[in-house]
Amino acid sequence: MKAGFILGKVAKNLGLYLVLILVVVTMVNTFLTPEEVQKQYDEIAYSEFLKALDAGSVRVLQIRNNTVPGESSSATLQGELHGGQRFLTYGLDVSGIAEKAAQKGVMVTVEAPQKNTWLMSLMTTLFPTLLLIGVWVYFLNNMQGGGGRIMSFGRSKAKLFLDNKPKVTFADVAGCDESKEELQEVIHFLKDPEKFKKLGARVPKGVLLVGPPGTGKTLLARAAAGEADVPFFSSSGSDFVEMFVGIGAARVRDLFEQAKKYQPCIIFIDEMDAVGRHRGAGLGGGHDEREQTLNQFLVELDGFDENNSTIVIAATNRPDILDPALLRPGRFDRHITVDRPDVKGREEILRVHMKDKTFADDVDVAILARRTPGLVGADLENLVNEGALLAARHDRDKITMEDLEEGIERVMAGPERKSRILNDHERKIIAYHETGHAIVAKVLPGSDPVHKISIIPRGHAALGYTLQLPEEDRFLISKSELMNRISVLLSGRVSEEIVFNDVTSGAANDLERATQTARQMVTELGMSETLGLVKLGNKKQEVFLGRDISEDRNYSEQVAYKIDQEVKAIIDTCYETAKEILTSRRGLMDTIANELLEREVIDAEEFERLMNEGKTDLSKSDAPEVPEDVKNVPDVPEMPDTRVDSLPKSERDFIA
Repeated sequence: MKAGFILGKVAKNLGLYLVLILVVVTMVNTFLTPEEVQKQYDEIAYSEFLKALDAGSVRVLQIRNNTVPGESSSATLQGELHGGQRFLTYGLDVSGIAEKAAQKGVMVTVEAPQKNTWLMSLMTTLFPTLLLIGVWVYFLNNMQGGGGRIMSFGRSKAKLFLDNKPKVTFADVAGCDESKEELQEVIHFLKDPEKFKKLGARVPKGVLLVGPPGTGKTLLARAAAGEADVPFFSSSGSDFVEMFVGIGAARVRDLFEQAKKYQPCIIFIDEMDAVGRHRGAGLGGGHDEREQTLNQFLVELDGFDENNSTIVIAATNRPDILDPALLRPGRFDRHITVDRPDVKGREEILRVHMKDKTFADDVDVAILARRTPGLVGADLENLVNEGALLAARHDRDKITMEDLEEGIERVMAGPERKSRILNDHERKIIAYHETGHAIVAKVLPGSDPVHKISIIPRGHAALGYTLQLPEEDRFLISKSELMNRISVLLSGRVSEEIVFNDVTSGAANDLERATQTARQMVTELGMSETLGLVKLGNKKQEVFLGRDISEDRNYSEQVAYKIDQEVKAIIDTCYETAKEILTSRRGLMDTIANELLEREVIDAEEFERLMNEGKTDLSKSDAPEVPEDVKNVPDVPEMPDTRVDSLPKSERDFIA
């Protein structure tokens, strides 16, 4: 075993060893060159040597190929050769010099011809070739980062889990009961494939997990492997794409060949959109390497023989850009949506992440679940971890509800920016701005309850925020509720105008979101009497731009003008509603703003007390009357691809 390890290390560094051999040979040749010996001789012309030989001035002579070194005996030959001085000359044919010199009484020696051994021949012929190969292998190995080697280009990088296969089961996965039920058929097939084959049932060859980031798609695949108790291959879509065309396809072939040896098994490919992107996307054609890899995937998925018991599970959060051939029946023919958890799912997820931690008695998981709408499993895990870090920072033995509440705010709005110091005038503006949001949200019907008001800067942009948390998960929203939402957004700007008779840039985000909501009402939800029940504008997918969504305006300039007028009318109506509410409650606004300046944070209970002390009619009887055309409007679902619905309701922090 040890010898094999040593041989592996030697083979791994073969290129480096060859380079070292080259350096050694070069140094030997350099130090053994006759140049150092030749420096001890005075070079003379061949004609001068012949004159000295005829004159008898040469005492010692050596014949060495075309080189004739020797030693003079007297000061002859134009005074250039002195007694005992060594000389050196060169000639084309010096074979007859030895006999002539011997006749003159010169001591002549002839150097034996150098023997060309087989080792020298081998070194001179094969060594340059081996050297080039070694250098190429060495540098190519260094180019292939992450463990890739020249001899394993076509080998799959997927990790195989056998004895160390995932220990995660469905009991460790919470908040996605429907997704687990969809995977049960796959699990049953892997456990007992013969039962399905006897009935002639065809189990899906590929399962595609689709959902937002952080919802637990990878965890669900690991749990499926743990439940089935089968070998598990795990890889990423980017592992198949390399700089050399054809390598990705070779790795796909190798992966499925390995899977056949361990069937029944599961192949899990994370971020499938990295390799399964729509073919032909991009200006000037597609990416050859990625498309060849995708083609090989299509062949392997549809090329399973009847006795194959390999299930492919892939995960992506961009199903819209996947190639249609990848999604057809016979390949990824089962699509499982792993969506954001509801309040019950959030409670289950929190309990999973709280199993190995110590909590105080005041921690209520049900309240935490209600206060975290829109958060996914990764957010909830981060929330619990933030609470544990805060408890450790304050040297507590247990995690308290206060720590978890702070963790919620850190996840939603970012950490506190205590280093951002505001002057008194700015703090006052922010306090009235957030107070306006809170009062209008409290008075208008259908608004989410105010959970907290703060003028402590958080994150990278929020100078203050009013946090509203819904009491329950909702999937429909009416026109009146959208109008009230816009009024709440505009109430911060209204409060600045009422109190300071001036406005600031603090309402930039509020105005952006209010305009977006109003435009959605007019162009997508059919909530405009002037334009009627029409859908204006089409979502266009440009294949040559990577299938990104863009807006295709399918209406005239006159209709565009009417849309702008309708949006402005909605904004103006909601602005007047907020202004009427705050103008009639100016004293209450001063009371809450002063309390906020003093305490910086007001929670839901304290805000309720201040509203009661202000003798505000909490039955909403003094709220502006809803117009007749707004009453009894049927609920209209939010469009899933718009900004209003894409933002979690928990993130309605109105930035000052």
